[in-house]
Amino acid sequence: MAIDKYEIVIGCEIHTQLLTKTKAFCACENRYGGMPDTRVCPVCLGLPGAMPRVSEGYVELGAVAGQALNCRIARFTKFDRKHYFYPDLAKGYQITQYDIPLCADGYVDLPFIHYPEDERPGGAKCRTVNFKGENCIVDNRYRRVRIERIHLEEDVGKSLHLEGAHSYIDYNRCGTPLIEIVTKPDITGPEEAALFMQTVQEILRYVKVTKGNLEEGNMRCDANINLNVWENGTLYHTPISEIKNLNSFRAIKDACTYEAKRQLKEFETDRQPFNAGFKVTMGWDEAKGETIVQRTKNSFVDYRFVVEPDIKPFTVSAELVEEAAEKVGELPEAKRIRFKNDFALSDFDAETLTSTRELSLWFEEAAEKSKNVKKTANLILSELLAVMNEKNIPIEEVGVTPSHIAELSDCLEENKITSKQGKDVFAEMLATGKMPSKIIAEKGLEQVSDSGAIEKIVDDVIAANPKAVDDFKSGKTNVAGWLMGQVMKLSHGKAAPKQAAALVNAKLSKL
Repeated sequence: MAIDKYEIVIGCEIHTQLLTKTKAFCACENRYGGMPDTRVCPVCLGLPGAMPRVSEGYVELGAVAGQALNCRIARFTKFDRKHYFYPDLAKGYQITQYDIPLCADGYVDLPFIHYPEDERPGGAKCRTVNFKGENCIVDNRYRRVRIERIHLEEDVGKSLHLEGAHSYIDYNRCGTPLIEIVTKPDITGPEEAALFMQTVQEILRYVKVTKGNLEEGNMRCDANINLNVWENGTLYHTPISEIKNLNSFRAIKDACTYEAKRQLKEFETDRQPFNAGFKVTMGWDEAKGETIVQRTKNSFVDYRFVVEPDIKPFTVSAELVEEAAEKVGELPEAKRIRFKNDFALSDFDAETLTSTRELSLWFEEAAEKSKNVKKTANLILSELLAVMNEKNIPIEEVGVTPSHIAELSDCLEENKITSKQGKDVFAEMLATGKMPSKIIAEKGLEQVSDSGAIEKIVDDVIAANPKAVDDFKSGKTNVAGWLMGQVMKLSHGKAAPKQAAALVNAKLSKL
C-alpha cells in the first residue's frame, strides 16, 4: 500500500476576552493579574442563591466582533449551561451559548501577499475550493476562511501547576466575558492557521473588542486538525485531534506541524478509524516540541446542554446591530488598500502604518497636513516607530503630534534643514514638545540655499586646501568628498548639500 498524497485540514476555535469593565454576569472587575482569588464573588463562584445578570456592553461587544468578521447577528438569542467537571470550573457548568449563538455565517479573507508563491492562485499547492467544494478564492487576492459561529460565554479559572509541589486554582479569571469564534474546517496548513489568528487579532483590536494579548491569555486558540490521505486512489480521514490553549502564533504553527506529522505516521503504522463525533484532546508541550494526549473529547450529549434558567432569552434590537456596525468602521485591509491608492505607499509601508488603528489615524492626520506624504511616512517609519519600539509605548504616549511630524516633513521637503539636522530637530522635538520651526529658529539651523553664499564658502575651502586640489589633479577623485565635508564644516552644516556638492564638483572640474 502506498500513500499518494495527503492534505491538512484545520478548524480553529478562538477564545477572546472582551473589554467590558466587569465580568460577564457579575460586578467583579474585569482585569488581568493581581493576587489570586481577590476578584471573585458568589456569582462568578456559583455559590447557592447567587443570580447572574448580563453585564453592560457584553452583548454589544459581541455584536461588534460579529459585524467585523462579516457575521449575521441573531435578533433573538439565549444563554445555555454546558456541564463538565474540572477543578478550574467553580460551578460545575459554564454559561455559554449552544444552538442559538449571537453571530453566525461569517468569514475572514486572508491576503495572498502573506502566502508563499506556490500557495497563491496558479501555484501548485494552492487550494481553490474549501472542504464543501465551494470556491474560496476572492478577487484572486484573498483566500476565504468561513466562520461557523461566534458565541458568548464566560471564562474559567486558571490552573497553576508548580513543579514538585501542589496544583492551585486562581479564580480571578472565572466569569470573564468571552467570545468563541468557531471556523469551518477551511484552513489548509499550520502557517495559514497562524495567519488566520493573527488576522482575527488585528481586526478585533481595531474595533476595540479585545486587547488580544496572547501572553496574558486574552486570546487563545484550540486547533482541530486531521488529515485527508489518499492511498491507492482511496480517500481516508485520520481521527481529529483538538490541540488546546495555544497562546502564540508560533505555538499554533509548531503544534499543528508536529500533529500533522504524528497523524501521518500513525496512519502508516497504526491506522485508526475516523469518527466525526470523536476527538482526542491534546496539549502542546513547547519545551519538548510535541503534542501530548490529555483526554478524549466529550460529546455534546456528555455536556448535557440546557437553557440557562437564571437568564431569560432575549431580543437583540435593530438599534444595537446598527450601532455595532457603526463602531466597526474601516478595517485594516481596506485601509491598506486605500493608503496604497491614495498615498502611493508600498505594501510594506502600508502594512506597517496600519498595524494599529491609532497609528493609522495618526499617520493619516500627519499626511493630510504635509506637502510630501512619502517623506512624512518615512519619518514615522524610521524615527517615530524606533522610539515607540525602544520605549515600548503606543503612539499616544510618544509626546508629539501629527502636526509636529508634518511640519518637520515640510522643513525637509523645502530644504530648510538637512536630513542630519532633521534628526537633531526630531530629538529636540521629542524632548521639549516644541514645534520644528521654533527649534530651527532658536538653534539657527536653517539651511543656506543661496547659491552665491554657498559658492563663496566653496571658493574659500578650495583656496585654503591647495594640497587637496593637487591630489585631485593627480587623479585622487575621492578628495571631492573630503572637500565637501570641509564646506559643510565651514558652513556649520547649513549649506544645502546638493547645491554645495554640485559647486565643488564644478569648480574642481575646471581646475
